[in-house]
Amino acid sequence: MTVKITDIKMPKGANRKTKRRGRGSGSGHGKTSCRGRKGALKRSGRTTRPGFEGGQMPLIRRIPKRGFNALFKNGYQVINIEQLNRFDDNSVVGPVEFKRAGLIGSQIGPVKVLGTGVPSKKLTVRAHKYSESAKKALEAAGSKLEYLVK
Repeated sequence: MTVKITDIKMPKGANRKTKRRGRGSGSGHGKTSCRGRKGALKRSGRTTRPGFEGGQMPLIRRIPKRGFNALFKNGYQVINIEQLNRFDDNSVVGPVEFKRAGLIGSQIGPVKVLGTGVPSKKLTVRAHKYSESAKKALEAAGSKLEYLVK
């Protein structure tokens, strides 16, 4: 036996009638239109802000604060000396070249060179800041250091 599209019916209770609110007391949803009496929930256009918990102390205020967030933080992007070895000898490298090589993130911000690793090539390095160990190591390898202004 084949089933035809005309034989298929919705299961009982699948399609419910919509509540027709505010259509008189005979409808069962008249007068207050299922909103109850008084209060913010009865009013039109009522919304609650994100995180509102109905007057209960919100979670963000119940949890203790930890740490310190500096308002004027200098977010340096860090590069180690060993990462500079991927560039060609006697080349000039700076934030733009670091970004192209994938050494720093998408935002070109202030760059600081740290002294981890051993430099193997002579470079002209352009950065905003250098650690003391990075300065010594790069100058010993014959590299030039150029300072950039933020």
